[in-house]
Amino acid sequence: MTASFHDRVRAELADIDAQGLTKPERVIASRQGPVIKVGGRDVLNFCANNYLGLAGDERVTQAGIAAQRKWGAGTASVRFICGTLEIHKELERAVADYLGFEDTILFAAAFDANGGIFEPLFGAEDAIVSDSLNHASIIDGVRLCKAKRYRFANSDMDDLETQLKQARADGAREIVIATDGAFSMDGYIAKLKDIRALADKYQALIMVDDCHATGFLGPQGRGSYAHHGVEIDFLTGTFGKALGGAMGGFICATAEVVALLKQRARPYLFSNALAPAVCGSSLEAIRIAAGDEGDALRKQLFANAVRYRAAMTEAGFTLLPGEHPIIPVMLGDAKLAQDFAARALELGVYVIGFSFPVVPRGQARIRTQMSAAHTFEQIDQTVAAFTTAGRELGVI
Repeated sequence: MTASFHDRVRAELADIDAQGLTKPERVIASRQGPVIKVGGRDVLNFCANNYLGLAGDERVTQAGIAAQRKWGAGTASVRFICGTLEIHKELERAVADYLGFEDTILFAAAFDANGGIFEPLFGAEDAIVSDSLNHASIIDGVRLCKAKRYRFANSDMDDLETQLKQARADGAREIVIATDGAFSMDGYIAKLKDIRALADKYQALIMVDDCHATGFLGPQGRGSYAHHGVEIDFLTGTFGKALGGAMGGFICATAEVVALLKQRARPYLFSNALAPAVCGSSLEAIRIAAGDEGDALRKQLFANAVRYRAAMTEAGFTLLPGEHPIIPVMLGDAKLAQDFAARALELGVYVIGFSFPVVPRGQARIRTQMSAAHTFEQIDQTVAAFTTAGRELGVI
């Protein structure tokens, strides 16, 4: 590599740092949970996607160990060659049954699921109408597809209808509306009842990324579409958040759509099969989430969110409105967000400052996330630490 290349890389890194946009990696020396070990001490963890508290659950851990003991570390192959194990089929069936779909296809990551869904199903004659706040993986998946692209302002149904009218006027064969079920940076829940009505009016399909909803929104935690009581055509999700916290993604759809994706979806065809340990842990997490214990965990999760939101509002912080356990604390300035996160860690609370390009410029924040594993005492301790940091830094 040339010296000029390295000079350019160094300059770009320096510019990122000067803007306060550097994203530090803090090393965790314990399993995931409401309390984690960072820098040699225990701190409260309020920024994980561990909504049901199952990532460190011993039953989930042991189920993964048992699966690896039986099936080995991995298949050393993609699924269609010699990489499909019985446990893969068991997990696909479990996800489909839990979420109410005909079939499921597994991916190594949820990013791959969103990256692989559009290109095999839609071509240049079709149209994708995408919410402006959709996850980066949806954006990249749409880019890989030859379908015409339309975008509507976040949860703006008037704008969505405008884009649907335009897509129909442009002669689209098929139209698919793509949206997050819950938007990861803001905690907003998509208006799926309204989207369903517009989809019916304009004969459109609906694709929902429910990574931040599966396991805890709606009856039995079946997700945002169940929360709103509507039907959708395609669902993407993950085992990396509420359903065990490991990794891996999936697409749920009709059996025929899944069959076509297994023939054409490139991230599926050219990636190794999901590790057996992930499958085992995910199966156990689904078992817990779908039952009475799951109901109790969801009740605790939302009680924690209500308590935290009320206390932080009373303390004078600016929060984005909503009911989701993602509760962003808005700070605006990128460097302030980094300084706030650093001070919070000193005070015993692990959180991360989010800034551009993860969120728009000028909308830096601390994205706090509740877990069913948090106690009320831990929530109160976190609010106290935030209040101290907020006063010191002039936030409140």
